[in-house]
Amino acid sequence: MSSFEESPIINADIEDDVTNSRRNLVENELVEETTGWVKCRTVLGIMGFLGFAIVYAMRVNLSVAIVAMVNSTTPQPSNDSSLDVCEANPVSNTTKPTNGEFNWTEQQRSLVLGSFFYGYVLTQIPGGRIAELYGGKLVYGLGIFFTAVFTILSPIAAYTNFWFFIIVRALAGLAEGVTYPAMHAMLAKWIPPLERSKFAAYVYAGSNIGTVVTLPISGWLCTLEFAGGWPLCFYIFGGLGVVWFIGWLFLIYDSPQKHPRICPKEIEYIAGSIGNAEEEKPSMPIPWCKFLTCVPLWAILIAQCGQSWVFYTQFTEMPTYMDNILHFDIVSNAELSALPYLTAWIGGVVLCTIADWTIAKGWISRLNSMKLWNTVAAFLPAFGILGIAWAGCDKFAVMLLLSAASAFGGASYAGNQMNHIDLSPQFAGTMYGITNAASNVCGFMAPYVVGHIIKTDQQTLGQWREVFYLAAAIDLGANLFYLFFASTEEQDWSRPDNDDMTASAPVESILFPES
Repeated sequence: MSSFEESPIINADIEDDVTNSRRNLVENELVEETTGWVKCRTVLGIMGFLGFAIVYAMRVNLSVAIVAMVNSTTPQPSNDSSLDVCEANPVSNTTKPTNGEFNWTEQQRSLVLGSFFYGYVLTQIPGGRIAELYGGKLVYGLGIFFTAVFTILSPIAAYTNFWFFIIVRALAGLAEGVTYPAMHAMLAKWIPPLERSKFAAYVYAGSNIGTVVTLPISGWLCTLEFAGGWPLCFYIFGGLGVVWFIGWLFLIYDSPQKHPRICPKEIEYIAGSIGNAEEEKPSMPIPWCKFLTCVPLWAILIAQCGQSWVFYTQFTEMPTYMDNILHFDIVSNAELSALPYLTAWIGGVVLCTIADWTIAKGWISRLNSMKLWNTVAAFLPAFGILGIAWAGCDKFAVMLLLSAASAFGGASYAGNQMNHIDLSPQFAGTMYGITNAASNVCGFMAPYVVGHIIKTDQQTLGQWREVFYLAAAIDLGANLFYLFFASTEEQDWSRPDNDDMTASAPVESILFPES
């Protein structure tokens, strides 16, 4: 205990940090006893990683495919020095991104890009709650399966009718909306506290790797003559989603106690850290009024909204920016668009590993760690996007700033992303559904706002600077709110009947409850 007593802990609540230190010692002793070549929670992490990689492949493919789908009648970029535009590169005009099959306006294009999120935000809360009550295995798995089905149907819908395409994309979002809250509910049952930030970084980073792989492949597929080129982006990745679902059904279980092949010592370690998941099913209705008045929950929600606005500005609009402003051809566009997601994955894993390590060492409290890394995940990407606004036509500077900013954006997994489990383990899925639904409103709000800022007839650097300024301001303001009001204390409404007992009981009795 002396090593913890001598550590420069910076939390105001010293008693709470001592309790955390004791918990860390007990967990470190347990983890040394955990044996086995491949732990079952590692298999969960791998399959969850692949699942997020596939759903993001099915989401991001449209951002590239739409460049080939739309017949852009926008006049060729002018080299008139009086206009705030970048000079066109004659070599890049040998490709055919302007010969698309659909004559959609800029507003229609923004509507298509945002349509996925119309459905996505609706199933966040139901997905989290159903996963809490009945387990996350089928909720997560079926969410990806039906997303794959609607992805395969997307080209057929696009050829049929513009509004039919919008509906199919919204249905794909409806199916995918359950995935994040369902996984959050599973992590609450499977992953001990000291592993959560790092584990979440690995699992949720599947979204970054899926994007890294999908963008260049989609760009290449769009150049093919076979099957029209761009429809392959939907057929191939949708098919992978169906194959993944079969593996998920056979390998994954709702909780450690239900897994038939898990090592007994792994169950002992997990149950000793977070309790028996099968004995702690929710026994009380959702405290909606408590959610509404929970300021720390609002802090998470607002922080996620700020970071999502920056993310979705980059996610849905950067391929268009590279095409119309920086004048990359569609293949170069896709490959360079993937770089920020690669750095986000690397940065997320490295930064979250450091975050868990510093907490385990007792050098910083969990609350201050979350505030620190959330600030890193907000400020540096915001300043990066401001730098892009003034980098102008310097393609190298734009990609360098975007990639560096994205690397630090991965720190959000050690920031607000796992904060829900601290506030209420049994309602973590529902709360994540609430905050993720709110933040993903930005998925269609950001393209909608951009569609009104950017003029179709002549896009300029000045117009895009307004887009970047707005994104940075929202992100920075949201982080300030999180710094003032975030908390890691379990709320008094989280557990029925035994809140006082839980708060005052020794840590050993919490980690090893009597049967």
